[in-house]
Amino acid sequence: MPERTTLTGNLAFIALADVFQILGGNNSTGVLRIKSQYTPNPGLIYFVNGDPVNASTGSLHGIEAIHTLFGWTEGNFEFDEQEINIGHVVKQGRMEIVLDALRMLDDGVIKKVGPPSFDDSMALETGKGGDKSGHKVVTGPSLDYSHILEEEDYRDGERLIKEGGHGKWIWVILEGTVNISRETPSGPLTVNRLGQGCFIGTVTSLSFLEYARSASVIAEGNVRLGLIDTERLSREYTSLSPEFRALLISVDGRLRQVTDRVVEFYLNQNRGKELTKGKKVIMKSGSSKKQAFIISGGEACVVGKSKKGHLPLLTLKKDDVFGNFPFLQMGHETRSASVMATEDLKVSKLDVDDIQKEYENLSGTFRNLIFNASTCVFSTTKRAYRRHEKT
Repeated sequence: MPERTTLTGNLAFIALADVFQILGGNNSTGVLRIKSQYTPNPGLIYFVNGDPVNASTGSLHGIEAIHTLFGWTEGNFEFDEQEINIGHVVKQGRMEIVLDALRMLDDGVIKKVGPPSFDDSMALETGKGGDKSGHKVVTGPSLDYSHILEEEDYRDGERLIKEGGHGKWIWVILEGTVNISRETPSGPLTVNRLGQGCFIGTVTSLSFLEYARSASVIAEGNVRLGLIDTERLSREYTSLSPEFRALLISVDGRLRQVTDRVVEFYLNQNRGKELTKGKKVIMKSGSSKKQAFIISGGEACVVGKSKKGHLPLLTLKKDDVFGNFPFLQMGHETRSASVMATEDLKVSKLDVDDIQKEYENLSGTFRNLIFNASTCVFSTTKRAYRRHEKT
């Protein structure tokens, strides 16, 4: 691959987290170079297929260097597409790195490098960027306007979607933030906060399956949304292989179940033993094998590991999919969770390469929709971990 510069900018206008999302959404391979007048050493981050695999700045290398670079609030960057022949020492997924780094910034673990900022000091005092529970805003990839039919405006506090309601429309957030909440006996519980580039609505909206909204969505401040042309996306969806469609529906199911787990922990309930009863490990966390399966019989369970021990996250049943898909970073198997199954589990092997090719041929909007679902599963799973550690 000949070297060519494909992305340049300034961290004062495009944060490193957004640069990661752009490169990840485009499965980019190359080197991201960052320079700042506030530090003598440049930063280098190496990407392969959209994922960071190594980095360096000064005497720091690998994940430690990446975390440090998230503290740079000022600097110029450029990304050069080229072949990468360097050791892959970073094992965390792209979204895991971004969310961990943002949390570490909030906690003061990562030192900020740049000009003094009054807004930064105020943010530490007021919790700016998160709600009263410390929920940071999840943002999406760069906006793709090709599938937007019209724009709609909503006022602060206005309800966009009611939990349990029906409707198959999908929006993308153009400006502002929305609160995603679940009703509980103790009142509404915030499970996510979504910002610019995120979608409201999921792939299940494009299928013929029965679809009820699993959470309420309320505007935080004034919000502008883009109404998505779901007919165009539906045609794309129906052109996919049955295996790829099953994967996408299974991802939506994971989001609903992980959200259920957050609510359970909030209410001091724990169904962990029930989810893993009668199951044995069939896929270990940390496995790098490029394999995936679709379930035809029996039952499986995705199990993470928190500071308090094993954390059963969700149950997989007939037509659900599990395994290693490079374009999905949900904080689940195989990087961050194991899979357990009953003895009567029956599966068919999936061709991951074929599914990857289908993904790469999708429109930018459809890929963004998948990225959004994966990101929401990831951020909600992280919330389940934190809730579990408090119980």
